[in-house]
Amino acid sequence: MESDYKDAAKMVGEKDYWAQVKRTINGRPMADSDIAMIINAISDGLYLHSGGQDNLLDIGCGNGALTSMLYPSLASMLGIDYSEYLISVAKRDFEDPGHFEYRVVAAEEYIETAEDVLRFNKILMYGCFAYFADAGGVLRTLRKRFSNVERIFLGNLPDLAKAEDFYYGEIPPWGELRNFDSKIGIWRTEAEISTLSAEAGWSASFSYMPSGFYASHYRYDVVLTPV
Repeated sequence: MESDYKDAAKMVGEKDYWAQVKRTINGRPMADSDIAMIINAISDGLYLHSGGQDNLLDIGCGNGALTSMLYPSLASMLGIDYSEYLISVAKRDFEDPGHFEYRVVAAEEYIETAEDVLRFNKILMYGCFAYFADAGGVLRTLRKRFSNVERIFLGNLPDLAKAEDFYYGEIPPWGELRNFDSKIGIWRTEAEISTLSAEAGWSASFSYMPSGFYASHYRYDVVLTPV
């Protein structure tokens, strides 16, 4: 999955932002209406408001195209991603030094070692949580070190209870559904997410995209708040 994620971005146009991060439907970039639904879900889940004072950490920010749509609601933002190419796109097209910045760094490395963590009060992880090998460890570290964070938005998680809907009844082997390095990552039920979160000191609430959203039949979103 790592090489697939990194290499795919280089095979499309330098301005094909959604294709670069595989935010596509049957190979075509997502419709503006789907992107708008994502932004609305994130804004509602994180309680972001126009002209707000929130300081956001975007983990797995990709090329920054999605993140940039949140700028009007933020005071500052740091986006991190391990893809040098995607961060180069973010810096070139979306960075505003001193306010909205991007950095090449692996998520686990940053959350475990960064020294500027207390400035953030909101965290976004859209489309990347299923790819963490130790998701519970990530949540525990965030709870321990990011003590000023009020809300975390985990977006676009694949629901194990609905895997059959996605695969049209032909579910792949269990090992693939539980492999963080697979195309979709680890499928988890809401109960699993609730347990992982509670063990790390977070309370989880779930939300779902409108029926018109391309992945509404098998994905869900989660908002975490500190216990």
